[in-house]
Amino acid sequence: MTLAPSEILSSLDPEDSNSIVKAFAANTAFRAAEWEELTTEDNPYRRPVRPDDLAWLDYSKPMPAAKALKLSALLGHRMLRNVYDSGLLYLPPTAGKAPETDGAAFYSDRNRMLGALAAPVLEQHLFTLLDGERKPLGSSDPAHLRREVREYYQQRIAEPGRAFTTALATKDRKASATFVMLQLSAFLPAARTAVGRAALGEYDATHPGARTFLLDDYRSWAGLHDTYRTLLAGAALKPTAAAYWQLCLGTSLARGNHLHQLSHNREKYPEFLGALLHHKIEEAADGPRFAEVFEDGLGLRSTLFDALGAVRETDLDALVDRLLLPLVGVYGDRAVDRFHQGFADARWFSQLWDEDLAEQLAWADSIELHQEKAERISKHIEDNNIVVDLDTFVESNEETSTTHVHNEHRLVMVERGQMHFWNNTTHKLEFNEGDKVLIPVSRLHGSTVLSGECTYHQPIIPEEMYQQF
Repeated sequence: MTLAPSEILSSLDPEDSNSIVKAFAANTAFRAAEWEELTTEDNPYRRPVRPDDLAWLDYSKPMPAAKALKLSALLGHRMLRNVYDSGLLYLPPTAGKAPETDGAAFYSDRNRMLGALAAPVLEQHLFTLLDGERKPLGSSDPAHLRREVREYYQQRIAEPGRAFTTALATKDRKASATFVMLQLSAFLPAARTAVGRAALGEYDATHPGARTFLLDDYRSWAGLHDTYRTLLAGAALKPTAAAYWQLCLGTSLARGNHLHQLSHNREKYPEFLGALLHHKIEEAADGPRFAEVFEDGLGLRSTLFDALGAVRETDLDALVDRLLLPLVGVYGDRAVDRFHQGFADARWFSQLWDEDLAEQLAWADSIELHQEKAERISKHIEDNNIVVDLDTFVESNEETSTTHVHNEHRLVMVERGQMHFWNNTTHKLEFNEGDKVLIPVSRLHGSTVLSGECTYHQPIIPEEMYQQF
């Protein structure tokens, strides 16, 4: 039965913004993953969110920066991407019952309405922290902004991100390169789609040339589809939207969501242009590094990063003036501050992503070491009769845990049965009775039970104990 808009609204508690988020996440296309859904290469609408976790997560207030790599951020950015994408066209690569059913739910009036209500709740929770992290420009003089942009460009060109150096130092470089490509797929198409959304409107008289600039940028991306698809194919990946949803870091989703948020909320046009400028600088700095990681780990020599047309240092001043100066006539000196705000916030998300990806790559490449650490920590707890908080799970065959992160360090200890454990598309780890592994805070992973039943425990490891090992 389809509920009328008034019935949908009446079912929500206006005093409980969490009820709106929960109602949105209850969409059948967002249900928890099943065992065969590690990837969804034939279904762009199937996007597991772990809705059961919303029973204890609070989206009614802003998230502190200290939790930007934790569970509410990951699930929040998954839900927010679903809000933004429900207003865009996605088509499945082939016909099938699953994409037909999930597509109907994804594009339903109910989903659009609940998404419109959930978006400001999620945006407040996920983006308010930027107000406390942003360093002010200190001047409303465009020359001051141009200088900061040039200095940042020079710094980024000179200093490779930690994520790239980590990827090139891992033992399994094929797995690392594949995971890096999965993260690129989570934000590069989203960022360019946000540019296309921002281009729509009639504003040429006030901001001459801006619309064609944005449209040309999006058109160039659309023209690179075959190049992008070939790059993914070289890693045995497909270009279907959200095909590798469960393996996208929250920070990868956040980078695309930030641009979507600014383009979706039309009053944030100056902030959007500042964030777009940052994105173009990142492409100039990181394009060659992505190419190096993919060539090293996968043997791919893609022309995608050359074809993106990254901005050059000699063009920066003119680009800042082209994007910014007409806005001063509309918003006054405040335009400079707002443009810089978008630039600085995009920079913050980029740095957070670099840290997150580097940690994920290093952990995934050293699972054996973390299994050894788990044994030592477990023995330390037992030998010293240390009491720690403990969660125990009893799950049946093919029961699956949608990929997630923990808000604390945990051990996974299999008491009985077998399970698959995964953190990439390249392979799965089989855990049997007695096996243990240490999962540090904020590391993305999922699991599936292989045996008829599996009992496993998750002791929560205090930070002080974690540092000992």
